[in-house]
Amino acid sequence: MNTRHLISKLGKMFPKKIAEDYDHVGLMCSSLKKETNHILLCLDFDWEVFEMVRDMENKPDLIITHHPFIFGTKYQVFKNDEDKKKLCDLMEELAIPIYSIHTNFDSGYRGMNDALSKALGLYNIVSDEYDKTMRVGYLKEPMYILDFARLARDKLNVSYGLLIDEGKTYVQKISIIGGGGARSWKRAKENGSDIFISGDAPHHVRRDIVLNHFNYLDLPHEIEKIFMDQMKTILLEIDKNLTITTIDHEKEPKVI
Repeated sequence: MNTRHLISKLGKMFPKKIAEDYDHVGLMCSSLKKETNHILLCLDFDWEVFEMVRDMENKPDLIITHHPFIFGTKYQVFKNDEDKKKLCDLMEELAIPIYSIHTNFDSGYRGMNDALSKALGLYNIVSDEYDKTMRVGYLKEPMYILDFARLARDKLNVSYGLLIDEGKTYVQKISIIGGGGARSWKRAKENGSDIFISGDAPHHVRRDIVLNHFNYLDLPHEIEKIFMDQMKTILLEIDKNLTITTIDHEKEPKVI
């Protein structure tokens, strides 16, 4: 299909204007082709993915990542990261563009946090009034917090979670931000949620949650791999004839 038409469709669903101010989204390197028939999806484009792409017989016309391949201006990034510049130069030689849809996907309708909420089986899912990235929804019945934590771990397809259970013993109203949204726990408490799910919580954030007698489930950033399935569904709705390849190459740390 016409590439600019495809990008326009994605842009209407996940406009750059809803990305966070600090973020860098859109075309990362190389130039868009006139036509796109084969798309590769991954969370991060790195050397491991490059080696797979280099060896593909049917190479993609476009790579769409969730996390930005170049986080900043090329001048700023390449000045401090020669390895990134080398990888970008190689992709320019292959003439395969990389396009990143990050916090605009997190906040957008049918994006990251809608997909995660649906995977948890929540209903009456809405965006938080003040934090449009956060989704708030309900379990059909209250659940014992340990049972819910295990359910969330399994439904979001990761092997471990870190639970702070200093709030209610039974939970039903759930808030979630996939990835590194731990610092938004206060908003989840303010909106009346029984537990907040996110990730990447540093020690002082965890202590604040404990001291405020709230429940928090810290799940690995890798729950965001749902990006691939969700984006594949959306792309095939745009054009059912697209060929979509997904690469899920990122591994969680080992629990020892």
